[in-house]
Amino acid sequence: MQVTETLAEGLKHEFQISVPASDLDAKAGARLVDLKDKVRLNGFRPGKVPVSHLKKVYGRSVMAETVEQTIRDTNSQLFSERGFRLATEPKVTMPTEEKAVEDILEGKSDLTYTVSIEVVPPIQLADFKSFTVETPVVDVTDADVDDAIKRIADANRSYAAKAEGAKAETGDRVTINFKGSIDGTPFDGGTGEGIQVVIGAGQFIPGFEDQLIGIAAGETRTLKVTFPKNYASEKLAGQAAEFETTATAVEAPEDAKIDDEFAKALGLESLDKLKEAARERLTAEFAGATRQRVKRMLLDRLDEAHRFEAPPSLVEEEFRLMWNSIKAEMESGGKTFADESMTEEGAEEEYRKIADRRVRLGLVLSEIGEKNKITVTDDEVSRAVIERARSMPGREKEVWDYYRSNANALAQLRAPIYEDKVVDFILELANVTEKKVTREELFKEDDEKSVA
Repeated sequence: MQVTETLAEGLKHEFQISVPASDLDAKAGARLVDLKDKVRLNGFRPGKVPVSHLKKVYGRSVMAETVEQTIRDTNSQLFSERGFRLATEPKVTMPTEEKAVEDILEGKSDLTYTVSIEVVPPIQLADFKSFTVETPVVDVTDADVDDAIKRIADANRSYAAKAEGAKAETGDRVTINFKGSIDGTPFDGGTGEGIQVVIGAGQFIPGFEDQLIGIAAGETRTLKVTFPKNYASEKLAGQAAEFETTATAVEAPEDAKIDDEFAKALGLESLDKLKEAARERLTAEFAGATRQRVKRMLLDRLDEAHRFEAPPSLVEEEFRLMWNSIKAEMESGGKTFADESMTEEGAEEEYRKIADRRVRLGLVLSEIGEKNKITVTDDEVSRAVIERARSMPGREKEVWDYYRSNANALAQLRAPIYEDKVVDFILELANVTEKKVTREELFKEDDEKSVA
């Protein structure tokens, strides 16, 4: 076998490989001998078929299999000897001329082919003991609990009819009947009866609720609005419409009395139990936000500490997935890059940077996991499937069957579990400190968001 490297540019390599016809013939002959005791041909007793006859019958197919296996074995040996970790599947280029192919299959000429590859660069992992990670810590205060319960009360508040002739105000609930039209013509979905609207809640298209301010029960108004350009229905998007609207009831919100009876209405024993449940939920919410902040900071640190050329094909693949998703989302929403105060070229440049970061971090996390034997067990994946199923009441079996029959979906569940385990491994080695912060500080948006 002769191997000649014909290209070595960065992470891209190409080799021309030549395997002597005699080697192929020997391998094919051994395969035919092996078949001798396995095949049955008319006129021959089992195991007594001459190899020469087998070659006439199966020679071409056996040689084709031999060529395929030889290419796989040769490539594997080449990559292993040179310490290559492939970023993508190798691209093999074979002779295409009919005579050249026939000569190889008939054992008349050597097998010569080229293999092009893109490799993962060697990754020198940082010393994680030198990492300093500051964990934000937020205490759940009594005021936080009271605010949470108030939000629950507001969401479950009742309404009482206002006095006859009373005008609707912001926060009031108005029950309406309406008929919509565009240029005097009714449109599908533009009619409703007994629809309850809380003024100021933002349930309807912009401008609709505001025009209900001052309306009284029994009063009819014509509301003039324009559907948003990104409205779900393309036929209505951007269209000016009129709604002939009649208010049938105007109700004012009642202040909810937060006591034991209120808690019992929510299925809890007492107000103390409601406060306890609210505190637990807030504690879990703060813990989740803290975890995300710490993980983001750690990924930023990993990004800074591991600067290397990412395999271009992986970056391009990651970019295309993101870019296609972004374009589809913008098109469905009727938005343009100008709406986001940027050009398409500028947005593309930013997403290519994000793609590069994602690929490098993925390779770093994979390297850490491999070197430290970090794995995800089947039990861990099963628990993730169960949690996903529980989050969709009534569809548990459907979710379970979906993951059991979809390897890609299971891989998508496995990936974040693996990432979290690697993050935990690093945190065990890093110098982790705590810093008391306010709830607002914990949840505030970073000026520059990091994308992992």
